[in-house]
Amino acid sequence: MDYIAELSAIAKENGGIIQTKLAAQHGVSKAMLCKLCKADRIHRIARGQYILPDDLEDELLSISKRSKQIIFSHETALFLHGISDRTPFEHTLTAPSGYAPSATIKAECKVYYIKPELFELGKAERPTPAGNLVPCYDLERTICDCVRSRNRLGTETFLAALKAYAADPKKDLNRLNDYATRMRVASVLRRYLEVLL
Repeated sequence: MDYIAELSAIAKENGGIIQTKLAAQHGVSKAMLCKLCKADRIHRIARGQYILPDDLEDELLSISKRSKQIIFSHETALFLHGISDRTPFEHTLTAPSGYAPSATIKAECKVYYIKPELFELGKAERPTPAGNLVPCYDLERTICDCVRSRNRLGTETFLAALKAYAADPKKDLNRLNDYATRMRVASVLRRYLEVLL
């Protein structure tokens, strides 16, 4: 069996990332992955994740593949929507309260928690700079998250996000109002938007 050809096919279909469980389904054992890693034929980027030596790691895709219970939010969502042109120093994501993300996710990301019934509200997908789709909140949900966490975000980031949203021709104020009501930030949001709109 040509292990590298098999792993190349897996990587091509999965945004460059080879996961241990997918490799096993294709007949490549953990032991073989370790052997290939030691021989510098593949590189380990995280627990259970590898890339080929010539591939660049898509950090956002790597993080998103580690758990189905996380969605990119706040500063990272603003970046993915093109509202912030600065790559976040630390990626931000939201998880349902009661869920404990892995130690590697907590070490690499800022994690916000929300009631499980609001976790999927506004869930969408956005392309990373490398072109892979990752779970991310839509723009309206992201604005509501920013309002909710305005003290942790910092005034500059928060106001810049609101100004960019107010100027966006694709904004959906009805959806924004619906989300804000459900997330209990409608009155605060209204105060800020009255100044901007």
